Amino acid sequence: MSANFQPRGSQSRGLQSKGSQSPEHHRVKSTLLRQWAIVRKDKWLLSCLTWIPLLLAASIWLIFSQGIARDLPVAVVDLEHSQISQQFTRLVDASPTLQVSQKYSSASEAAKAMIERDIYGYVVIPRHFDRDIYLGLNPQVSVFYNSQFILIGKLVNSALLQAQGTFNAQLEVVKQLSHGDTTVQSALGQAVTVQSQITPLFNKNTSYAQFLVSAVIPALWQIMIVVGTILVLTANVRARGLKAWLSNSPIKSLASTLTPYVALFLAFGVAFSFWFYGLLDWPFNGSFMALTIAQLLTVISCIIMGCLFFFLTLDPARAMSFAGAFTAPSFAFMGITFPVTDMNTAAQVWRSLLPVSHYIEVQTAQSSYGVSAAHSLISLTSMLWYAVPAFVVVMLIKKHLAQAELSAKAAISAKAALSAKTTPSTQPEASEQQGVKQ
Repeated sequence: MSANFQPRGSQSRGLQSKGSQSPEHHRVKSTLLRQWAIVRKDKWLLSCLTWIPLLLAASIWLIFSQGIARDLPVAVVDLEHSQISQQFTRLVDASPTLQVSQKYSSASEAAKAMIERDIYGYVVIPRHFDRDIYLGLNPQVSVFYNSQFILIGKLVNSALLQAQGTFNAQLEVVKQLSHGDTTVQSALGQAVTVQSQITPLFNKNTSYAQFLVSAVIPALWQIMIVVGTILVLTANVRARGLKAWLSNSPIKSLASTLTPYVALFLAFGVAFSFWFYGLLDWPFNGSFMALTIAQLLTVISCIIMGCLFFFLTLDPARAMSFAGAFTAPSFAFMGITFPVTDMNTAAQVWRSLLPVSHYIEVQTAQSSYGVSAAHSLISLTSMLWYAVPAFVVVMLIKKHLAQAELSAKAAISAKAALSAKTTPSTQPEASEQQGVKQ
């Protein structure tokens, strides 16, 4: 008897647990199905949440897939035409960064080619180049490069300086050997008294793909989240109406609607992290858990900002304008291409408003520096300030619901007043008809 009694009790408890879980499970399932139906009807929203981010990420990768800039076209204007000047030209062409694609007889022709963007720079070897070297007069080799392309200009300048340094060292070695009673090693030591070894600690290959793509794609990810949130809110208001959607427990209803998209946006973040550090095998020295937590907080913060822009006016066009002004310049303020310490106060304040700027600090710290997960997570406490715009969103929702309620009451009152005006107008006509009959 007792042995049979225990299973019945456990079975009843199991039925109770199933009964308590079924409403919640049904609510989650109905929310997912409703959101899928809304997204499926809106082709633009479906595209923004699926293939457009992937296409943009792939396009960025294809642009920088080479990783390292090589064989940048430059020209040489050799006014000496000697063996020594040709040796200098060969050293310039031997640089992996540069390629001597053209040789001109005058500097004006080379300048014209640079203006037409056939070359990025040119070198002018002056007349009497050999004579001045033999006499120790230090001839001047002029270098001109297009500084409008900042990155390319720095590469051209650095490569030409290296070629010039190698050429000077070779001349000094030959000079020391000509004095006799010295070896090549001794002559090299006298020519280059101080030798330096420069070792990059992070991004050892100086890959511009690792440098730029790892920052550009998170910036695009932020735009995707904010814009996607606005499109989702617009689609839900269009399909369900603001009052029917949020009148009953606004915070819970909004959170229930946006939770599936939190998972979707987080999946994109995890996917591009796996792409960077798994498939492309870029160095990663930290904790993926800390990186994922930073991505989750970034997604929530971006969704909050998207809600703020939408509920400010309930106008999708204006909300998109706000989102564009907020997210478009984020790459410039992330601190990757321009150091944060050199930004002025206004730029640093604007940077602190961008969720992706907080995330990129964690990504850099975890991938390159190997900072502890606890230290990175502590640095994310500044993102708690996004609770302020979240509170503003709640206030705006209540304001719009109150306005909708007043509009509904005004419409009912106007309808009642209109019916009240039309009803008495028929009574005099009836009384007049009765008087005529009498």
